[in-house]
Amino acid sequence: MTKISFLGLGVMGYPMAGHLVAAGYDVTVWNRTGSKAEKWSNEYNGDAVSTIQDAVTDKDFVFMCVGNDDDVLAVSNEALKNMNSNTILIDHTTASAKCARHCAREAKAKNIGFIDAPISGGEAGAINGQLTIMCGGVQADFDRAEPIMQAYGKAVKLMGPSGAGQLTKMVNQICIAGTLQGLAEGVNFAQKAGLDVEEVIEAIGKGAAQSWQMDNRASTMAKDQFEFGFAVDWMRKDLKIAIEEAQANGADLTLAKMVDGYYADVQALGGNRWDTSSLIKRLTDK
Repeated sequence: MTKISFLGLGVMGYPMAGHLVAAGYDVTVWNRTGSKAEKWSNEYNGDAVSTIQDAVTDKDFVFMCVGNDDDVLAVSNEALKNMNSNTILIDHTTASAKCARHCAREAKAKNIGFIDAPISGGEAGAINGQLTIMCGGVQADFDRAEPIMQAYGKAVKLMGPSGAGQLTKMVNQICIAGTLQGLAEGVNFAQKAGLDVEEVIEAIGKGAAQSWQMDNRASTMAKDQFEFGFAVDWMRKDLKIAIEEAQANGADLTLAKMVDGYYADVQALGGNRWDTSSLIKRLTDK
């Protein structure tokens, strides 16, 4: 049986690791807060350990999903020190391309494969096993890891060499930010015009304005509901990564920078943990 380690049991990692058990893999988990690993172990009947070393020793694949670049570097460094050669480390964290390339170099020096594999789909996607996974790395490593990621991925694609997965995720977040701001303004306009938002969405949602965000967030925006898992704090972290990358490659992110500032306004309203669709709050709370 393929032996897997999963490091990091946050909103996304917790159910993802559970899907690996359901797919028939031997899974050992580690989490910085040990009580959460124990809870996962009781729920999924997998193994929980208290150290990264114990988690990754003699495993075929190691997956991780942590917070930011600093977390990736710290956790991957400890993992790589204890992994066997010819194994693969797959990082599902949304981090910088620079961080991904660094991890790939460190892994290669130890004859270990590395794939940067950020995810999109939110908490619901993780729970339902319907994530989009954007990967960067070597084709041979991807070919070995891809069938395992199918346990929780509806679309798993190699985008290019190390860092390409993270760059693709940046594109994803840039597009989402602009779409949500447009949707927030549209819904707010409909409200101020005295229109029935549900009727408006039903009408325009079948035309060129249609999007996933419209289908899933327009109605809840209008109802002032923002408890859907992907927090404003996380979006600002992701946009910061994209904006810094754009400064290096010369891309113009005028709109993304503007929306990032709008998210700062939402944070000032106390919305750090609100869903990203809460952009409308800065319009309705004026």
